[in-house]
Amino acid sequence: MNEQTPTARDERITRVDPGDAARASVRVRAPRRAWAALVVLMLPVLLVSVDNTVLSFALPAIATDLAPTAAQQLWIIDAYPLVLAGLLVAMGSAGDRFGRRRMLLIGSTGFALVSVAAAFAPTAEALIGARAALGFFGAMLMPSTLSLLRAVFTDREERRLAIAIWASGFAAGSALGPLVGGLLLEHFAWGSVFLLAVPVLVPLLALVPLLIPESRDPAPGPIDLVSTVLSLAAMGPVVYGIKSIATEGLEGFGIQAIVVGVAAGTWFVSRQLRSASPMLDVRLFRRGSFGGAVLVNLFSVIALVGFLFFVSQHLQLIVGLSPVAAGLALVPGLVAMIAAGLAVVPVARRVRANVLVPSALALSAAGYLVIALFADGGSIAPIVIAFVLLGVGIGAAETVSNELILSSAPPAKAGAASAVSETAYELGAVLGTAVLGSILAARFAATIEVPSVLTDGQSDAARETLAGAVAVAGELPAELGARLATSAAHAFDGGVVVTSLIGVGLMVAAAVVAAVTLRKVETTQQ
Repeated sequence: MNEQTPTARDERITRVDPGDAARASVRVRAPRRAWAALVVLMLPVLLVSVDNTVLSFALPAIATDLAPTAAQQLWIIDAYPLVLAGLLVAMGSAGDRFGRRRMLLIGSTGFALVSVAAAFAPTAEALIGARAALGFFGAMLMPSTLSLLRAVFTDREERRLAIAIWASGFAAGSALGPLVGGLLLEHFAWGSVFLLAVPVLVPLLALVPLLIPESRDPAPGPIDLVSTVLSLAAMGPVVYGIKSIATEGLEGFGIQAIVVGVAAGTWFVSRQLRSASPMLDVRLFRRGSFGGAVLVNLFSVIALVGFLFFVSQHLQLIVGLSPVAAGLALVPGLVAMIAAGLAVVPVARRVRANVLVPSALALSAAGYLVIALFADGGSIAPIVIAFVLLGVGIGAAETVSNELILSSAPPAKAGAASAVSETAYELGAVLGTAVLGSILAARFAATIEVPSVLTDGQSDAARETLAGAVAVAGELPAELGARLATSAAHAFDGGVVVTSLIGVGLMVAAAVVAAVTLRKVETTQQ
């Protein structure tokens, strides 16, 4: 057979019906090894996303054991995604340069070791430090997983399905966190939620070298340490400033921190625009399919993490469910999130993104509205219904948005583009607790009625957190304790109504952004 035969055959394949060509590419380009690699890449995805939400359920146990303040509670949750978000772009760029598989292996090793240290942290300060270290190594994991999918699945239809599975794993991990946390906390100490990383990452370290080829930018630019520092300096102060304003008002250094972060971010953008080989090609944000999809990810995750933050406490401390029962109450929403992420793949071939994504986000807005209208009380039915609606919307929207982000970037810069997607996710995780959590805490402290007979220490503990109020109520005589517990429940649920209405606004804003920015995205884009 001469050399012209396969070329002519290839030409005939490219001229047939696009649907037939896509099906042919699936048969030719998706060997079992590629799908096995996808399964392996799901391990760190599940782990990191579980880690974002599992502490919401472990927080009552941590509060009892380590007695953190309200600010420390937020930092225990936020230290990890804050560091992770600040370093994602730098680590994604490092993966493009030094090898995405190599970064995945280094990050997995460090994450497992630090997880053991976090499990046995003796103080709230030590746990915050361990969470920050987890963020450092976690930043090596996430851009690598998504960018390696770009290298393994070169056909867009295959890649869309692979990303749907990847996004479903991310969503599943976020929702599995409370269930896994509940099961572990039912039988073990709170440190067990961190030890979970070890059995997950050990098989990854063994299988990644066997199944996944190395992938890197063939022509990387010079190392830019200044941009690395600027990317972290832009993220950290902004998030700190938002947290400070939410908890302390304008009396702290919130405004100054935000100014510093914005200045660093402006410098970072200016430096990338001038660079011949930028760490992050910020010009990508001019494309609606990229910038709009990033904003959809950001708003969606703020809503998801904020929801899990207050619902986990409501189910355990107000409804009185055990950690396992509280986690099981969220299983229907978890299933809906996974199903929606997979079901949207064939729909995305036929429905334009500026119609599909806003429609999905409207369902999420409806979920938050259900909480605002019906969740004040002891019934779990409104929470289950709300999470199903929220899960369907976010599961579908994030599958489409992640695929658009990755497809909009050049293959050589897949790591940096993936890092932007993950930065939006992690920043959303920070803001979900920093903004919604802080607003809820402020509303709770302002409306709870604390008996005048309490000591100053008891009064401060009761006003700081719902867990603190419940603990103080248990120390009081029955009638007085019941009155404090009832007041705390009403104050907390009143705050939930306020934050739920904000969640509705976030989802509506995300839907409007998607409708405007994704207008030029074609369903057949390759």
